[in-house]
Amino acid sequence: MDAQSRGRADRVDPADQWVLNPATGEYELQLGPSTPQSSFAGPRRTSPHTTNRPGGTDHSYGAVPGSPPRAPGHEVPPPRRRGTPEPPPGQRGGRPGPRRPKARKALLWIGGTMAFVVLATGTVGYVYLKHLEGNVDTTDVGDAGSGNFSKDEAFNILVLGTDRRTGSGNDGYGDAGSVGHADTTILLHVSKDRTNATALSIPRDLIVDIPDCPTQLEDGTEKVVPGLRGARFNRSLGEGGRDPGCAMRTVQEATGIRPDHFMMADFNAVKTLTSAVGGVDVCLEHAVDDKQSKLKLPAGESKVEGEQALAFVRTRHSFGNEGDLDRIKVQQHFLASLMRKMSSGDTLTSPTKLVKLAEAATEALTVDTGIGSVSTLKDVALELKKVPPKNISFTTVPVRDNPAEAVRATVVMDESRAPQLFAAIAGDVSLTEVEKKRERKEKAAVAARLEGTRAAASEVRVQVLNGGAPAGSAQEMLTWLQVEEGVSKSENAGNAPETLKKTTLEYAPDQADQARRLADLLGLSGSGMKPGESVTNSQGAPAMTLTLGEDFKGAGSRPDGSAAGAVDVEKSTADKVGCAT
Repeated sequence: MDAQSRGRADRVDPADQWVLNPATGEYELQLGPSTPQSSFAGPRRTSPHTTNRPGGTDHSYGAVPGSPPRAPGHEVPPPRRRGTPEPPPGQRGGRPGPRRPKARKALLWIGGTMAFVVLATGTVGYVYLKHLEGNVDTTDVGDAGSGNFSKDEAFNILVLGTDRRTGSGNDGYGDAGSVGHADTTILLHVSKDRTNATALSIPRDLIVDIPDCPTQLEDGTEKVVPGLRGARFNRSLGEGGRDPGCAMRTVQEATGIRPDHFMMADFNAVKTLTSAVGGVDVCLEHAVDDKQSKLKLPAGESKVEGEQALAFVRTRHSFGNEGDLDRIKVQQHFLASLMRKMSSGDTLTSPTKLVKLAEAATEALTVDTGIGSVSTLKDVALELKKVPPKNISFTTVPVRDNPAEAVRATVVMDESRAPQLFAAIAGDVSLTEVEKKRERKEKAAVAARLEGTRAAASEVRVQVLNGGAPAGSAQEMLTWLQVEEGVSKSENAGNAPETLKKTTLEYAPDQADQARRLADLLGLSGSGMKPGESVTNSQGAPAMTLTLGEDFKGAGSRPDGSAAGAVDVEKSTADKVGCAT
């Protein structure tokens, strides 16, 4: 059963279950006989029974001393956490002062225009979060993903928006009877240090090779769906029974970047999510009156929600060259605006909006089993919340027109630009200028190591050692230095005698000009340069020692998390307000 077709017509609006507790002054979840009861255990119990308070007086939970007893079934849940000691006689019960757990404001946004999750958690909401967990559908993608989520590593989430029609009013979108192709696809990379993230849009009409795909059937058996060569990317999902794991395998095949997890939703998600937050601000350089999508907006700023929001992200004939690439840019503007709205104080301080948004998001989503629990989704939310919006980059796979077509309909990878972008993402390199605290605090004496003359690359003599990088890294670096940068007097010296956290270049005083040249090529800061002694290379000449540490991210990538050379792609960031053209 898909996420949007589950029947909930007879369910009480969850937003109405949050009530103001006069004893604490906070909103709390009230589950009484007049509302659906949860069978999940939680840190706060709702009970029709009374409890003994200090002083020997019995009061219902949430009741004010001296007030009439509450009718059965209308008790307010207790305001204290489990295990919180009773207050001294004469003092009001409740938490000892205002306290806002980080999890309560945890906000998870995840790319595309189709799938987002917002989780607001706290002790009061435990039972409700277990209810949200029941909203989310999961798919086992086997070894196409990483399985468990790690809070200490960089991670990639493939966000899939399908063209499947669910809900009402969607007859004008997608293909009738579609099994759900990959209509909108964004690969979201979040850096290990959480200073930056990259949202990479993948055009649906990009020509790729789709590998053979093992899929899990409902009866527990496995079926291998044969691959396709030279096919549109959108066929990697839905067609022939291909599940999201097939799209994940296709992304890895095409880019070299392995998605760890996926999140998927269809058209209806845009309508429900934008309505839940009270609309999303958009901007147009020119007025739009699209007969096909029925989108009609004036030039300048507007607010869209529901059906109008879906029309905004679906229209192709009102922007640019009326193609999918221009529609992707519009979707990126929309996504950035939705992120800003979801993280605004207007949303985070409204219990009603948070509940509606959480309901809409979880009902819209299908995710892999590795992140299918609410506790794991909360962890993902908290990690994403650490990334500053100014360092969240939106970009698109570099492409060019398919030369095999007389009439332009599909695109192919631009091999002159795409590999550099893929290497940056795979190497956990930011597309924005991320300033590191370590660099800001670097002493002037250390920074001065980079000041002075530079030797020619052909005059740089260096031995490369692996001191904690993945196996084969020394040879990878050697090949890059010799072939790409002209450092012909370099050699592989094998493994270092000890493991280093950071990549280090050691050099003698008379090799400083060589060291500065190599530091420029590698993107090493002054702190990565270590004045010391030279070694003798295989030719009997003095050479520097480059030891690749655990921070090594691949040849051509800086150890400090930024590109050794600027990546040549068009991009925008989540903090900027842009107008669609």
